[in-house]
Amino acid sequence: MRSSLPKVLHPVGPASMLGHAIDAAAGLDPVGIHVVHGHGGEAVREAFEGRDISWVEQAEQLGTGHAVGCALPGIPDDHTVLVLYGDVPLVTAATLERLAGAAEGRLAVLTTQLAHPGGYGRILRDDHGAVVGVVEEKDATETQRAIGEVNTGMLAGPAEALRRWLAATSRDNAQGEYYLTDVVALAADEGQAAAGIVTHDPDEVAGVNNRVQLAAAEAAYRRRRAEALMLAGVTLRDPARVDIRGEVTTPGDVEIDIDVVLEGEVALGRDVYIGPGAVLRNCRLGDGVRVEPHTIIEGASLGAGASVGPFARIRPGSELAEGAKVGNFVETKASRIGRGSKVNHLAYIGDTEMGAGVNIGAGTITCNYDGAHKHTTTIGDDAFIGSDCQLVAPVTIGAGATLGAGTTLTRDAPAGQLTITRVRQRTIEDWRRPCKDDGREG
Repeated sequence: MRSSLPKVLHPVGPASMLGHAIDAAAGLDPVGIHVVHGHGGEAVREAFEGRDISWVEQAEQLGTGHAVGCALPGIPDDHTVLVLYGDVPLVTAATLERLAGAAEGRLAVLTTQLAHPGGYGRILRDDHGAVVGVVEEKDATETQRAIGEVNTGMLAGPAEALRRWLAATSRDNAQGEYYLTDVVALAADEGQAAAGIVTHDPDEVAGVNNRVQLAAAEAAYRRRRAEALMLAGVTLRDPARVDIRGEVTTPGDVEIDIDVVLEGEVALGRDVYIGPGAVLRNCRLGDGVRVEPHTIIEGASLGAGASVGPFARIRPGSELAEGAKVGNFVETKASRIGRGSKVNHLAYIGDTEMGAGVNIGAGTITCNYDGAHKHTTTIGDDAFIGSDCQLVAPVTIGAGATLGAGTTLTRDAPAGQLTITRVRQRTIEDWRRPCKDDGREG
């Protein structure tokens, strides 16, 4: 990976590659999860602090068979062992259930078919279709290299038998390592040919060894999540140009345009529209919400029929009530915008409690920070705030109040009244704009 970050901690979607593998394993409700790591695995352990995982150090890197052997002392003989890989992030719990289910009292290996199987171990089957061996490409004959069914590395089998077979393996091969795949032939020698479980989705079992393969895994992950959304009733204008990095829930009838990013937990109501280039992170959108292009929504809640953007930024703690509107180049933070209220353009609304039916003029800002503390602005129902006003918090604007354009409000404005702090306009006669002494234009 050419990186200071351990390979298995590189992300695919919302989680690291190892995190995906652990989550898939956890989906089977196992007795225990054992992670085998090499020297210097502190960063890996720290990344999963608090998870119920048994950590096993493989002090010497002597191959996959040796790695599994390091973990076996912590597993009782009568348990079934399922072997996964931390750099194979897209395997599903459903496939693992099939693999583990086939390993009742015998060995089972997970395979797939590849049009170009270079680099993978080839699956050897007998005349009855049972798997009797796996040959690594470096050790394979030309005939064996022509086989399209390949080993994914994932297998399952009885702990007691695995312990016995691994003890019989050797390092007499091209890489000088203990191959886990050797247990397949050893099982066959005992008359226990392995079951071969085939996945027809090669992306599910693709390993990652560099950033090119990491990008391919990311694309496959996005494609999988996009397909799930479409099957849930979401229209994606271009499924290849929607990036789903979290958990998205919706009852359906949602339309998402191109280049949208969805992160964290995102809940979308029915009939929601999300325009091009929008970013949604950990937010809830009610029915009929419209998100115009290039809008960022994070940690916020939007009520039914609300509208935001284009080019709006809705920051954490913002709550838009039903029918509220936040327009272009508006930023909100930790504020409640009441039902039907409008902040149409070029405004900053922070730490504000705004009632229903309020209109905020262009260029208005809430001055919520005094350099040490944040303060609240309260705006009553049906207030009208003229353009280019500064509301210096803490301050309260009463219901139905009007603020004249250009007002800098430092004291409360009474309900139903016009408040204005604008200086009287005057014209200075005989005034001339300064110019250079030589008369030339600058």
